[in-house]
Amino acid sequence: LRTQGFTWLLGESHRPLRRAKRRWVITTLELEEEDQGPFPKFVGELFNDMSHNMSLIYLISGPGVDEYPEIGLFSIEDHRNGRVYVHRPVDRETTPSFTVYFDAVDRSTRKVMDNSLIFNIRISDVNDHAPQFPEKEFNISVKENHPAGQPIFQILAVDLDEENTPNSQVLYFLISQMPSLKESGFQIDRTSGEIRLSGCLDYEMAPRFTLLVGAKDLGEPPLTSTATVHVNVQEGNNHRPTFTQKNYRIQISEGCTSQSVLRLLVQDGDLPFTSAWRVKFHILNGNEEGHFDIFTDPETNEGILNVIKPLDYETHPVRSLVIAVENEELLFPCEGGQVRGPGGAAASATVSVQVMDANDPPAFHPRSFVVSELDGARPGIQLGIFNATDPDRAASRIRYKLAYDPANWVTIDELSGTVTTRQHIDRESPYVNDSFYTIIAHAVDDGLPPQTGTGTLMLFLSDVNDNAPALHPHSRYVEVCESVLNETLLLQAEDGDLEPYADPFTFELDKLWESAGDTWKLGENRGRSVELLMLRSLPPGNYSVPLLIGDKQGLSQKQTVHVRVCSCPNGVMCGEPSAAVTGTGLLVGALAPPCAAFMLLAGQSSAGGIRPRSSEEGQQTLIAYNDEKTSLTAGDREQPALRGPSSGAWKGRARRGRTQHLPSLSLAFLQKLCGMDVLAGDTGDPPHIYAEEGECERAESLSSLAFSEPDPWASKAAPLEEIYSKSGVPS
Repeated sequence: LRTQGFTWLLGESHRPLRRAKRRWVITTLELEEEDQGPFPKFVGELFNDMSHNMSLIYLISGPGVDEYPEIGLFSIEDHRNGRVYVHRPVDRETTPSFTVYFDAVDRSTRKVMDNSLIFNIRISDVNDHAPQFPEKEFNISVKENHPAGQPIFQILAVDLDEENTPNSQVLYFLISQMPSLKESGFQIDRTSGEIRLSGCLDYEMAPRFTLLVGAKDLGEPPLTSTATVHVNVQEGNNHRPTFTQKNYRIQISEGCTSQSVLRLLVQDGDLPFTSAWRVKFHILNGNEEGHFDIFTDPETNEGILNVIKPLDYETHPVRSLVIAVENEELLFPCEGGQVRGPGGAAASATVSVQVMDANDPPAFHPRSFVVSELDGARPGIQLGIFNATDPDRAASRIRYKLAYDPANWVTIDELSGTVTTRQHIDRESPYVNDSFYTIIAHAVDDGLPPQTGTGTLMLFLSDVNDNAPALHPHSRYVEVCESVLNETLLLQAEDGDLEPYADPFTFELDKLWESAGDTWKLGENRGRSVELLMLRSLPPGNYSVPLLIGDKQGLSQKQTVHVRVCSCPNGVMCGEPSAAVTGTGLLVGALAPPCAAFMLLAGQSSAGGIRPRSSEEGQQTLIAYNDEKTSLTAGDREQPALRGPSSGAWKGRARRGRTQHLPSLSLAFLQKLCGMDVLAGDTGDPPHIYAEEGECERAESLSSLAFSEPDPWASKAAPLEEIYSKSGVPS
C-alpha cells in the first residue's frame, strides 16, 4: 500500500516535520487477540522504496516494542527487511491497539532517510468474555397483590468484549423457577432483562420463589453466565373473609340488655394476626333503632353480637339482622389469573332474633308534663293527673305512688293518679328551682313480678306579691367615722318576688322618728339601693335609723339600719374601743370567762353585719366583735349617743375590721351558763380576762344586767328588742 502527500507526526527523536513524497510500502498489520501461536508469529511486512538505490536498515519502536504497556511484544526479523513478528498472545480488553514507529536508516551513514511511519497495529476481537452479572445472587420483595405483566425487577449483565459487536451483545433467559406453579409464574424480557409476573402471587401457597436467570452473548461460540434471584412475597389481602355459617337463630328476652348473645365465626386464607386477616363487622339491615352492636374478638377474629338497647316484644317480636364482614386492609382478589381492584361485595350472614315476652313496666303518657299554679295556692287544689298504661295487657290494674315530693306539698290518688295540694305552696321555698317544683310518681302493675314506671310533673309557680322588700343583711349594720360629715352610706335591699313585684324600690325615713330631719337624710335612689347621709357630727355610739321600703306594687315594711359612729384615729378607720358592751346595757366584762366566751361564739353564729363598700363611701371599716376583748372597767364606759341603743352598745375591741351582733336568743342561752366554774386543769393558753374577779350574778331579765349607775340618755335610747322586732331581724 503506497501513501503520498501526508504529514507524519514527530517520533521520539523529535525529528522535524517535512512534507515529502511517501515511499513507505506496507501490508496490513492486524493481530487477532488471544492467538495461541506458534511464536514468534509473522504479523506483516513493510519496506521503503528507497532501498532500491541504497542499502537500508529498518528500525521499530514505541509501545509493544520498547515501551509499556507491553515491552518486547513486537520485533523485526532482521534489519535488512521489514518483516514484523509477535512473540506472545495479546488481550484486546487490556490493549485494543498499539501505535508503533518505523524508520529507514542508511546502512553506511546511519542517516535517517525518510520520515518515520506511525502505524496502529489493531488487535481484532474474539469472543473470549462471557456476560457478567454484578452479583451472583439477588434478593427482592414483591407485594402479594402485584399486578401481572408489570416489572418487578431488572437484572443486567456486562460483556467486556468489543462494543457493538455480537461478542458483547447480551440476551437474557429464565432457566428455572422454584417452586414452579401454574398460578404464579415469572417471565424475563430477553433484551432488557426486566422480570415480570404472570398470574397472581399467593403468600399462603408460596411465600418465596427462586429464579435462575441466564445471560449469553452472540459471539462464536456464544458464552453464557447465570445469576440467582430470590423473590420474597409480601403478605397482602387477596383472600375474602367468609362466614362459616350463613344463617343464625337466637332468642333474647325483652326489656334487658345483654353482652355476647351470639358469636359469628369467619375464616380467612390470609396470614393470621395481620391486617389482611383481621376483620370488622357491620350490621347492614335490621338495626335502624340501634338495639344491637357488634365488635371483633382480637384473638379469635369472631364477631360478638350484643344487645345495647332493650327490645320490645309488643313492638317487634321478631327481627332479622344482616351482618357483613370485611378485612381491615383493602382486598385485592385474584380472579382469572389477574389481580382485581380493591373492593367488591362483602360476605354476609343473616341473624334471626326472636324476642321473648316479659312483664314490662307501666308507661306514662306523657312521661313528663307541666302544670301552672299561683304561688301560695291553698290545700285541696287539683294540680294534674298522671296517666299510665300497661303495655303487656289492657286489663292490668295500676297503682300510683308518690316517689318524690321534698316539701310534702301534695298527695296522689292511688287509683286515678290525681295530684292534689295538701298544704300551702310557697314559690320562695328552697325546693323550688327557677319557679319549678318537681313531683315524681311511680306506677306499679300487678304482674309477676310487679314492674314500676316513673312519671314527672313539673309544677310551675306563678309569682304573687307576697314578700315585702327588706334590707340586705350586709346593709343592716354599718359604721362611720364621727369626724366625717355628709358621709354617704349605700344601703341595699332585696325582694324574694319576681317582676313585676320587686324593684325598683321606694325608700323613706320613718316620719315618726324625732331627729330624722336634722341628723339623717336619704340621697339618690338607685332602684335596689339608696344613699344614707349623716347631716351632722355625732358622738361615738350606736344609732338606729328606721326606714320604710316598698316594692313596685306598693307592698312595704319597716326596716332598721344600725349605724355605729366611731372615733377614727387615722381619719379613715375606726379605732379599737376600750370596752365591749352588748345587748341593752349588757357588759361583757360582767360575765365570767366561760359566759363571755360562749357569748362571743354565739355572736359568730348570728347574722354578721358587713357594710357594703362603694366608691362613694370613703374609708369605712367593719368591726369584729367575736375577738378577744380587754377587761372593762367603770372608767371605760362611754356616754350613750343620740337616738342610739343603750350606753356602750356594740362597743368592743376589734381586730381585722369585722362586725358581729349577739341576738337576744344567744343572751338567754348565756344566762343559763352563768355560775359555771372555769374548767380546771386546762393546760392550754390562758383565757383573756374580760372582767374583774367576782361571781357571775344570776339575772332574771336583760334589764337587770344594765349598768347600775343612772343613764341620762336612757329615755331616748331604743332597746335592741324593739329594734329587732321592728326591723324583722330574728330575735
